[in-house]
Amino acid sequence: MLKLNVDVKKLQESSGNTMIDYKSFTLPNGLQVFVHEDRATPLAAVNIMYNVGSRDEEEEKTGFAHLFEHLMFGGSKHIESYDEPLQRVGGENNAFTSPDVTNYYITLPALNLETAFWLESDRMMSLNFSPKVLEVQRKVVIEEFKQRYLDQPYGDVWLKLRPLAYRKHSYRWATIGKEIKHIEDATLDDVRKFFFKFYLPNNAVMVVAGNVTFEQVKELSEKWFGPIPAGEKYIRQVPAEPQQTEARLEVAEGEVPLDAIYKAYHMPGRTDIRYYTADLLSDVLGRGKSSLLYDKLVKEEKLFSELSAYVTGSIDPGLLVISGKLRPGVTHQQGEEAIEAVITEVREKGVSEEELAKVKNQAESSLVFSEVDLLNRAMNLAFGALLGQPDLINKEGEYIQGVSAEGIQAMARQILVPTNCSTLHYKAKNNSSE
Repeated sequence: MLKLNVDVKKLQESSGNTMIDYKSFTLPNGLQVFVHEDRATPLAAVNIMYNVGSRDEEEEKTGFAHLFEHLMFGGSKHIESYDEPLQRVGGENNAFTSPDVTNYYITLPALNLETAFWLESDRMMSLNFSPKVLEVQRKVVIEEFKQRYLDQPYGDVWLKLRPLAYRKHSYRWATIGKEIKHIEDATLDDVRKFFFKFYLPNNAVMVVAGNVTFEQVKELSEKWFGPIPAGEKYIRQVPAEPQQTEARLEVAEGEVPLDAIYKAYHMPGRTDIRYYTADLLSDVLGRGKSSLLYDKLVKEEKLFSELSAYVTGSIDPGLLVISGKLRPGVTHQQGEEAIEAVITEVREKGVSEEELAKVKNQAESSLVFSEVDLLNRAMNLAFGALLGQPDLINKEGEYIQGVSAEGIQAMARQILVPTNCSTLHYKAKNNSSE
């Protein structure tokens, strides 16, 4: 692997501290449009983020947001094949679904920008609701469910951990869905209802970035998206997750090579300024091979073969997760005690300024590198706009630097406690270490 020795401060001075300029307007139908002009590239990126994810699904009809991600590539009223005309003009496209959003994006030569407007507007206005397309994409999604979640070692971890950690909030099922049967039973009527509830101009944010002008984007937006009627405003009514007050434990067994531990702690969501403190706390604990957990329990005590910590990044209150694979002969109890010892030290003694500076540096460099890519800039701008904070793209560095060592310790004392933790012990079949 190629290693880059990067002076982050110089990189920040050259690009990271440069404001991402943008202008915006809203069409009469409610579509919010943001324009980021960049004359240094011959490309353009068109990113449409819909304000719908798996948290918006009904409990007995899950997996629909992800199914729709696939259906949106099945053709529309005037365009039978989505990919073919885009490839002809040198473009590429893809999409992703999360618990919070569904995102579609195109990159193409800026000279061919109108092709992207034509494609995206046609499927927003008149998606092809055909039985054939539904059956094809249903099979694709079911196969993905089996390959990634059921037939892959540790693939079903989140199918088990989410309902353990969440009892009320719709984060309790995975984006792929709660069970395959929900996708198998999806009807064309279900699909139509989902589309006309969520895939509306007034439930989306579009960002156009690259070698474009504000006037050009405004004209194209009015031409292609202006005629699409607004729908009924979606008002999200997701039940809040009550505070967890007891330690939870589930034991699972499967055809996996090593025993594993997964620990999920509730933490603030993305719209809470404390999110950045919890995020950096996870970095201190388990980002990379110099983190506290890895250094102590993988390299020094050799109890785990791998160990990390990360956050789910959810808009609503999410999870700080510690996950690790135990070495052969090490019991779950030994692993648990070792993790708790490291956490206890952070709660009681806090972290050093040097350790905090290191993870801040890592987080800042990640931001800087993400801003180098045009499409990432478009996605980040869209996400902030969907949160109602379009300038978030320019403020995250400030929020990261605002985190203090005292704040890290206070966050650890608040969230890294047993009564706020849901734990999954994943046992390898035929493992007799316990």
